[in-house]
Amino acid sequence: MSLDLDLAQLAALRAAVSEGTFEAAARSLHITPSAISQRIKALEATVGRVLLQRSRPVVPTESGRALLSLAHQIEVLSADLVHTLNLESGDDPAADPASPLRPAHRIPMPLAVNADSLATWILPALSRLGDRIAFELHREDQAHTTSLLREGTVMAAITGEAAPVQGCSSTLLGAMRYRAVATRDFVADWFPDGVTAEALGRAPVVVFDRRDDLQDAFLRGKGASPGAARHFVPSSSDFVSAVRLGFGWGMVPDLQRDGAPELVELGPDGIIDVPLYWQQWQLRTPSLELVAAALKHAAADSLR
Repeated sequence: MSLDLDLAQLAALRAAVSEGTFEAAARSLHITPSAISQRIKALEATVGRVLLQRSRPVVPTESGRALLSLAHQIEVLSADLVHTLNLESGDDPAADPASPLRPAHRIPMPLAVNADSLATWILPALSRLGDRIAFELHREDQAHTTSLLREGTVMAAITGEAAPVQGCSSTLLGAMRYRAVATRDFVADWFPDGVTAEALGRAPVVVFDRRDDLQDAFLRGKGASPGAARHFVPSSSDFVSAVRLGFGWGMVPDLQRDGAPELVELGPDGIIDVPLYWQQWQLRTPSLELVAAALKHAAADSLR
């Protein structure tokens, strides 16, 4: 069986999912919402499946996610081809900051990144590629970034999962080291007799969000129950600030602790290394390979 898929219809599907509504998708493609609806209906008729749940925002069905991944791949391959042809003709819009074509020729690149990497080493690694690639970064916990790969929302992800998602390759980047730390005053107030399981059960703790298991992993290792008071601070920089301000103790990455010398460790056994993997489509494109190389090089300098 072969499908004669229409590129404009795939682009409409991609825009509807990324923008969230038919109206926003229409604005991004410079057509009417009716045209978006007609193209998606025609695509659904071609494949014989419902591709979108017409909610707000729209949500792709399982069949829709499969086609969404294809739409991403075609979009990136087409943009890479345009970039290559422009370079071969000596007419590279990115070389002229005043060129009205410059933004249109940036290659779209949706990536899933864990919050602590985004706050530390990812952006410097990607900065030199900004003139060629338009990054769309999805922040998600490293234990959950692969769900965005499975859904077809992103092309690649920084993840804590070693097993590759179907259709993807997986490469170990290194490990991000976390340490259980607090301020000296906090340690004096809450752990006067040492960091015991009983004291940990009473002491307030700072947690990134309700899916963050790092603090609980440390508590389990100490045979302690969850802290009596849990402060949820879902921002990497603000998380460190909360620990520095004495809200509680927390697992802070070494990459962020360097800027907070007032934080002291709760003990030599308060170290957790979180392995990070780079998972990407097996489809090789020049732009994706550039991103992979930049991140692997940066990870070699930043991770353990």
